[in-house]
Amino acid sequence: MIRDDDLLEQLRAGDDAAFATLVDTYHARLVRLARSIVTSREVAEEVVQETWLAVVRGIDRFEARSSLRTWLFHICINRARTTAGKESRTSPVDPQGPAADSGWFNNDGSWTSTVEPWPELVDDRIMAATLAEQAKHVIEELPPPQRQVVILRDVEGLTSAEVCHLLSITEANQRVLLHRGRTRIRSALNHELGGG
Repeated sequence: MIRDDDLLEQLRAGDDAAFATLVDTYHARLVRLARSIVTSREVAEEVVQETWLAVVRGIDRFEARSSLRTWLFHICINRARTTAGKESRTSPVDPQGPAADSGWFNNDGSWTSTVEPWPELVDDRIMAATLAEQAKHVIEELPPPQRQVVILRDVEGLTSAEVCHLLSITEANQRVLLHRGRTRIRSALNHELGGG
């Protein structure tokens, strides 16, 4: 895999293959992120096309104060928010929404108990695929602010600070949204496993 520094140098030199690599690596991820903000997949695809145009136009001005990935996500989020309009830019946390079970998470948002790896039994692999599909469906059904935070933190692996910066939310708000999103996912998976 090519390093971001090398890729950035190639992009600035106008290397079409480097741009193709960037698109191959990030297009689906950007669509997923845009879809968490806008109303449909078609609109998300348009947002990502606008994101790629902004990258082409702005690559020479990118100062590398953040990672290339974070910069791409930032452009995508801004384009998606503009497209979605002013109403989707501010989504207050619903105080009546389900709160995270205090026993599930530590203060830093990590799980209190470690996830045990499943043995390599065929039935377990089939169940894992079913649960992964269920988790994907639950993520798609989360309220947009929770969906955005879960995608950025748990799917894309961004840090809490990066997510707060990208979404312009406080650390406390990010924690609440992450916990509520994870709680809904975990509850759905527990239900799938027969745990109620």
